[in-house]
Amino acid sequence: MSLHDAGKDPQTQDENIVDGEDVGRRSTEKENRPQLDRSATTTLSTSEVILVDFDGPDDPKIRKSNWPQSQKWAATLIVAVFTFVSPVASSMIAPGSQQVADEFGITSDVIINMITSIFVLGFAIGPLLMGPLSEMYGRSRVVQLGNMFFLVFNFVCGFSQNQTQLIIFRFLAGIGGSAPLTIGAAVVGDTFHPEERGRAIAIYALGPMVGPAVGPVIGAWIVARVSWRWVFWATSIFDVAVQALGAILLQETFAPVLLERKARKLAKSANTDSEKGPGKPPVYRTIYDSEARNWKYIVKTALTRPFMLFFREPILQLLGVYMAFIYGIFYIFITTMPDIFINIYDESIGIMGLNYFALGLGLAFASWVNSKTMDKIYMYYKNKNNGVGEPEYRVPTIVPASIFFPIGMLIAGWAAQEHVHWIVVDIGIFFVGVGMILAFQAIQVYIVDVFTLYAASGIAAVSCLRALCGFGFPLFATAMFDNLGYGKGSTILACIAIGVGCPAPWILWFYGKRIRLGSKFARKT
Repeated sequence: MSLHDAGKDPQTQDENIVDGEDVGRRSTEKENRPQLDRSATTTLSTSEVILVDFDGPDDPKIRKSNWPQSQKWAATLIVAVFTFVSPVASSMIAPGSQQVADEFGITSDVIINMITSIFVLGFAIGPLLMGPLSEMYGRSRVVQLGNMFFLVFNFVCGFSQNQTQLIIFRFLAGIGGSAPLTIGAAVVGDTFHPEERGRAIAIYALGPMVGPAVGPVIGAWIVARVSWRWVFWATSIFDVAVQALGAILLQETFAPVLLERKARKLAKSANTDSEKGPGKPPVYRTIYDSEARNWKYIVKTALTRPFMLFFREPILQLLGVYMAFIYGIFYIFITTMPDIFINIYDESIGIMGLNYFALGLGLAFASWVNSKTMDKIYMYYKNKNNGVGEPEYRVPTIVPASIFFPIGMLIAGWAAQEHVHWIVVDIGIFFVGVGMILAFQAIQVYIVDVFTLYAASGIAAVSCLRALCGFGFPLFATAMFDNLGYGKGSTILACIAIGVGCPAPWILWFYGKRIRLGSKFARKT
């Protein structure tokens, strides 16, 4: 624990803390400040305020990047399981949407597609609350409370008696289910050094991406053999086990919250000692504290931070638009694949669901490639830069993504249009999955590297826009393909993907650092 001048502005300290090489790591000047033993702690004579700091640069209790590798990977795998559940639930009902429509008398294609995509609208609203709250009250607590909220409303979806109830319950479940999606990447940022994050993100992010592809496979057989209601009850049963696992194993990783807990323990001890003798006990504050953590502060600062970051940070704007477009296309495929394989290729619901494996295999293959190469690419350029790492060394992975993604759309769209063998459509869908995961994982780890301390808010900002597209795109997809056909419709989307995606990596590679230097929240070195 160190004692610093009480007049220091904690916000300025926050900016200096975010150097991208480790959450909370000090600059050289700060590391050289004397570390005082707790027994030698005294009260500052001027303000009676003690600032609580780390117990040295290698503090394993507060700095989770100093954890053993086994603990780091345990935390990553737990949040990966959390982030697998809600994406599965988001798409699992897609094969049963027609069964829901028949039971409730729904005739509108927009409403039928909304039964699936309304869940993703919750993904747009939830991160704006969950991300900042995790920076106020900790990652673990918010992940588990959000997941409990998801569990309750996902379960009651199975008891819906009309389309309005189902849509409302699905939306509320999506809000709760967004918590692990928003916070998971931040947990990886808390626990891994930059040269390790690529592999960790590749494994963690596999759950959120594979989940929507696996969900319809399982959902198709449940719908065919039981009913659409068991889609919700089955995921709820699985989520109970996940919630229990998280309650036991998921530890807090966010350094400011851990320092705050340390400060409370020291304050309690000081208050106990003051009762035994004269003197007013000191006030303990962490190096991150700027204001009291109350609802006024949450509303004024924390809940507005994702919006502030998005509107002030060109990096988030560029990557947010590209990620949003990709995610929208992803859910177009999820919601239109039943039409393609049932109406064009005359497959049953159960057999049709197996085609989602093509999407899942593309996601899994690309994630495996990223886990093997992303950190190696980062270290290659870091060594060439005299051992100095830059977030822009994550960008090269986006280049092949910007190529595979539109190619996959063109193959899948025209193969379906011309009634070519179904395996060709699946090949196109495979390439869509490859391009999507390559881009998503590179973007996520880049945002974590750039906005380390505010990673949850940065992810929340792009997640909001991403989820809005995931909700909105399927609503017009049916009408577009009915009017233009799958070939022309996919060509238009592929051209937009090329126009947005191809320039993005080059802009970041050549101008990313210059943009970061003008940012208040981003890493400067």
